[in-house]
Amino acid sequence: MGHGGDVVAELSTDHDEVKDYFQRLNRTSVPEERRKLADLLTIELVRHSVAEEQYLYPALREHLQDGDVIADKEIADHGRAEELMKQLQEEDAAGTRFTAVLRELETEVLAHIYDEEQNLFPALRYACTQDALDELGDKTRRAKKLAPTRPHPGSPSTPPANKLLGPGIGLVDRARDLLTGRGKDDKVA
Repeated sequence: MGHGGDVVAELSTDHDEVKDYFQRLNRTSVPEERRKLADLLTIELVRHSVAEEQYLYPALREHLQDGDVIADKEIADHGRAEELMKQLQEEDAAGTRFTAVLRELETEVLAHIYDEEQNLFPALRYACTQDALDELGDKTRRAKKLAPTRPHPGSPSTPPANKLLGPGIGLVDRARDLLTGRGKDDKVA
């Protein structure tokens, strides 16, 4: 969840974890393992998205010439991914619909990651000082600790509402996870 380094390093490491979850999901057909991995993937994606929406995208708006357009596109990508994660949560991990939704989510998320790593992150590195990137990394890590762990497609995705509501929603999600054991063990295939 928190890796250290500036915002680009932090989010890039998250991307690697997400790719690993997709690979692990693609290697197993055991429904219980698929459900656990899908839950862990969802937890990571939601935390990552919330942190980006709270800190990265406002920084894009501030520092990049087309920052508003870029941030709006990224937030729309998150919205589509959140809807797919919600669908995935509701599907039987043994069913073909689970696999279809998972493939669609993987396609969306990997395209989003590629775009961020190839375009957005280099532009941000060019536009910001290292101190600013380091500060954004610290804020991102703090945001992920308090972020929700379940998709909430209807919740606000821009400041200040997301910064006000996110920690409360996150608290409820983490309490539910604690009670159900969701996300507790990533020791699967």
